[in-house]
Amino acid sequence: MFNRTVFFVSESTGITAETLGQSLLSQFSQAVKFKTIYMPFISTPKKARELARRLNDLAVSEGNRPIVFATMPEIDVRDILRDANCLYIELFDTFIGPLSEELGVGPSGKKGLSHGFSNDDSYEHRMSTINFAMTNDDGACLDKYNQADVILVGVSRSGKTPTCLYLAIHFDIKAANYPLTDEDFEAGRLPQALLDNKKKLIGLTIEPMRLNKIREERRRGSDYASLGRCKRETRMAEQIFRKLRIRSFDTTSHSIEEVSSRIMKTL
Repeated sequence: MFNRTVFFVSESTGITAETLGQSLLSQFSQAVKFKTIYMPFISTPKKARELARRLNDLAVSEGNRPIVFATMPEIDVRDILRDANCLYIELFDTFIGPLSEELGVGPSGKKGLSHGFSNDDSYEHRMSTINFAMTNDDGACLDKYNQADVILVGVSRSGKTPTCLYLAIHFDIKAANYPLTDEDFEAGRLPQALLDNKKKLIGLTIEPMRLNKIREERRRGSDYASLGRCKRETRMAEQIFRKLRIRSFDTTSHSIEEVSSRIMKTL
């Protein structure tokens, strides 16, 4: 396995370049180890020339051209980077040309649109869903569950919180979550606030060995992280899901993106 340096570059946040770039790099991760560098807000020719000099220096010192994934609507900034000693991949090129031809109009080339919102109402609504996910994390507000679009249920560290946030950020979904506790296992049922919203419930399951590894990173050597407890909690969680006929998804070997997409298909 050999190393290559990869830059995710954008005139804005760089989230689009990073997301698409990482998806492409994953196809080569078994043979190549990638060092990733994030360069957001490269929005002027001056900043582009500074980055170009850095790319040129790296090409010499490492003996390989850096790889650059970029979302640059401004032609002059794009051309400066394209002329540097790097493999420059302009992600907009793949999509803007066919779209422009189909629509019969040229792209605006405006700054800040690669990961922006079309209007203030859309932005405010998206912020509201994110705040909802954060406020209703880990069963903090049972009385707000009737406002949720979906409620994720599972043992601690099964992926509930990051999945809720991903649903809020990328799908505009009001997502809450509830952590199963020893009290729930002893009772063999869920709190009434959850049962009143049973149609919104989705369970998250995880293999005990994977859960053990995750918990060990947080509380090494504790009873909370022990394999025995992980086995007991996951077994009892699955029993509750079966008993109440709650749909569930396994998070053991699936990414947050995959789990979220499956949840959206279910919804």
